[in-house]
Amino acid sequence: MRVYVPLTLPGLAEAHAAGELGDGPVVAYAVTPALREWYLSDDIEELEYAALNRAAHASLRLLAADPAAPRRRVVVAVDVPDRSASVDPDRGLDPAALGEVRVDGPVPLAKAAAVHVDAEDAAADVTAAADALPAADAGDDDARFTVDGAEDHELLWFATQEIPALVERVDRGDRADRRD
Repeated sequence: MRVYVPLTLPGLAEAHAAGELGDGPVVAYAVTPALREWYLSDDIEELEYAALNRAAHASLRLLAADPAAPRRRVVVAVDVPDRSASVDPDRGLDPAALGEVRVDGPVPLAKAAAVHVDAEDAAADVTAAADALPAADAGDDDARFTVDGAEDHELLWFATQEIPALVERVDRGDRADRRD
């Protein structure tokens, strides 16, 4: 099963250093029965794209919680055994948890198929969306429009071999920030 794990760039750096996305349970997004019903499509590529977008939104929430993280959404696509991913029955009907799964056990980074990251030119919209998230959650339509603005940016695809270069950019940026 392909799952999409939301992260931030510092979270990706931690995963790279540890060699795993977590030792479980790891929150991810996948094509679940509820996602299939909500999206109303049988096309697996469209459904996986919907799961990726749900993970990108979860990454935005991680950014809202970590103001020091570079303002770029990160999603790691990982292949895990079907039996290791399950839907939380208590959150199954929650619209915010659509497509959400828990992956039991460790999730080795070596199982990653790809990494999806915002381009640098998305940073302003992603920053505004992360800042607007609390108001959007409270029902503010203007804030919701701002949050949706981040979704207008397609995540870029990176091969897993490119993770060290992505992490190196984060490390260089962190060192530059500390010198200021």
